[in-house]
Amino acid sequence: MRLDKVLADLGFGTRKELKQLIRSGRVSVNGTAASDPGMHVDPLKDEILLDARRLAYEKYVYFMLNKPKGIVSATRDASETVLDLIHEPYRDLFPCGRLDKDTEGLMLITNDGPLAHQLLSPKHHVEKEYLVTIRKALDDQDRKRMEEGMRLQSGEVFRPAEVIPVSDHQIRLILKEGKYHEIKRMLLAVGNEVTGLKRLRMKNLVLDETLEPGEYRRLSEDELQSLRAPEDFTSSTPVSQ
Repeated sequence: MRLDKVLADLGFGTRKELKQLIRSGRVSVNGTAASDPGMHVDPLKDEILLDARRLAYEKYVYFMLNKPKGIVSATRDASETVLDLIHEPYRDLFPCGRLDKDTEGLMLITNDGPLAHQLLSPKHHVEKEYLVTIRKALDDQDRKRMEEGMRLQSGEVFRPAEVIPVSDHQIRLILKEGKYHEIKRMLLAVGNEVTGLKRLRMKNLVLDETLEPGEYRRLSEDELQSLRAPEDFTSSTPVSQ
């Protein structure tokens, strides 16, 4: 990999800025000052120093964010986005999937496109669990409609969902698809209304409730391996209360 590409991936500047930085003698590779931005290096084996500080290269990084309400799930927007909450130097970060602006809870921020595709592809049916606050209690008939799958008047079909009552005005809902405003439209179809929505889980990754809204942390190795596991190993056990 080119030396300037390694530094760019770590967020130290644009290619043009990094060429000047390298040629100024501030970067060394294996104890020798580097002068060629295009020199080939192995970032996982070579010792790369910037201003005498050793750089640790990571191809992919993974952050769990407790998304607060009012923040847009996008890489760029006129208003504040989830990436504005991630104070890290890494380039090419993006939210894995999206949550509506008024929805809070678990969000994975990464630069790992292949993993994101695995988690978001409709053919993989990855589970997502939500805590849903509703305007009125859900009766048995409406719950059955949601659990058996629903066809709207428009002809659109929603796959069966698992509905777990929490209280008269809260349910936990487990889905295996991610259609636009799916939960809100499902509840609307049974004459109800969503007044609050929080994602608790994606596949086996459970929201760390010690994270305050807007806070984030790196995934543990166990959490990462759980996300990478084949779909046959996806846990269908709801988040415990």
